[in-house]
Amino acid sequence: MGQKGRIKTASQMLKLWEEYKKSCDSKTVTVYDLNKETMRYRKNKIVRPVTYTLKGFAIFCGMTEQNFHASYGKNPKFESVTARVREECEIDAREKFEMGLIPAKLAGLWMSNYGYSTKEVSNITGADDGPLELAWENSQKGDGSG
Repeated sequence: MGQKGRIKTASQMLKLWEEYKKSCDSKTVTVYDLNKETMRYRKNKIVRPVTYTLKGFAIFCGMTEQNFHASYGKNPKFESVTARVREECEIDAREKFEMGLIPAKLAGLWMSNYGYSTKEVSNITGADDGPLELAWENSQKGDGSG
């Protein structure tokens, strides 16, 4: 842990990212369910996905999130891979929320990590700080004009 700059190339980071996603998608958890015939609990292992996170990826790479950012955050050599990692983390969380894998009551918490908000915008103004006015162009189909 805390090993700064362990990843030497962007392709190495991308390979680690793919390994991390496979690890997240195949977490094994133990669940207990009641066998109604014997009235005893059975122990079952099932595969459940967990959400991809930048912090989890950093730990998977053997470093803290802080060291990960310090080593790769502003390094142009890794810029495209780190951008991809951030985007895929957001997409993964959103998909798991929409599929019900993340409880709806936690959606605001998860999605706030990516700039989403549960607050409503109630006071929208135009460029001149006056009321916002929307003008819709009406094009009629079939007359050749639009």
